[in-house]
Amino acid sequence: MKYARLTKEQFEEMHQEFINFLATQSITADEWEQIKKDKPEAAEEELDIFSDLIWEGVLNKVEYLEHFSPNQIFLFHITTATIELIAVKIENEAIDITTREGYQWLQTNLMDDTVTIYTSTRAISDDRNKDIFALIKQGANITQGDLYGYFKNIVEG
Repeated sequence: MKYARLTKEQFEEMHQEFINFLATQSITADEWEQIKKDKPEAAEEELDIFSDLIWEGVLNKVEYLEHFSPNQIFLFHITTATIELIAVKIENEAIDITTREGYQWLQTNLMDDTVTIYTSTRAISDDRNKDIFALIKQGANITQGDLYGYFKNIVEG
């Protein structure tokens, strides 16, 4: 397994897609029930293969990620060749930007001496999706890139 198995909830959401996946392998509903009962390891393997296929489809489309911690924001823009990072760090322990109040403080105090914004760019490895998945496993969320765009304008402005 290259990524991670989908959760029970995710499998339920993708029920029809999973049926189609089994159908591409000429596995009927009855045969699937039999496989689960008689060959649980084979059933597990099918779940893993399906999970990886879904992850590949999702990861292929990712362009932006965000990761928030109490005193930092990491905003990523993933291109075909690079991962561009805009990071915002708050040097004030009293501020927690994962809270509404802390985030509002950041919005009104972006130019405060305790706020540092820095950028970085690194090359994508040979496995772009694995790089993206590693960031997701560390807590990053897939986004549309609005916040990245906002901060990019500030950095370039």
